[in-house]
Amino acid sequence: MSHFTKIKTKLYDRDTLEKSLADLNIVWESATALRGFNGQDQSAEFVIRQDNNYDIGFKWNGSEYELVADLMFWAQEYSVNKFINQVNQRYAFNLITKVTAEQDFQFVESENKEDGSVRLLLRKFN
Repeated sequence: MSHFTKIKTKLYDRDTLEKSLADLNIVWESATALRGFNGQDQSAEFVIRQDNNYDIGFKWNGSEYELVADLMFWAQEYSVNKFINQVNQRYAFNLITKVTAEQDFQFVESENKEDGSVRLLLRKFN
C-alpha cells in the first residue's frame, strides 16, 4: 500500500511553476523518482529532496500538477498548507505578470502587504 498522498492544486503551467519554485529558493530536480516509505518510489516532474530521504514533488496528472508526498515524513520549514499557499501565491504572481506582459501591460511595482497579500501595479498605454 502506498503511503504517498496526492494533493490537487491549480498549477497548470510548467514554466511558471519552475519560476515560482526558483523564486522561493526551493531546490528541485526534474523528472525523477520521489523516495518514500519502505523503499517505495513515485515518478514526478519536480522532486524536492528532503534530508530525511523522504521526498516531496509535483506530478502532472494530465490536467494539473499535484503535490505528492508521504505527509508523515514532511520535513519542510513550513507546514504542508503554508508551503502550498506560498507556492500558489508565487505561481499566481508569476502567471499574472506573464499573461499581462503578453497583453502589453507593463509591470510597474509590487508590494508585499502585512496580511501576506501582494499588491501588483500594472500599466497599459493605448
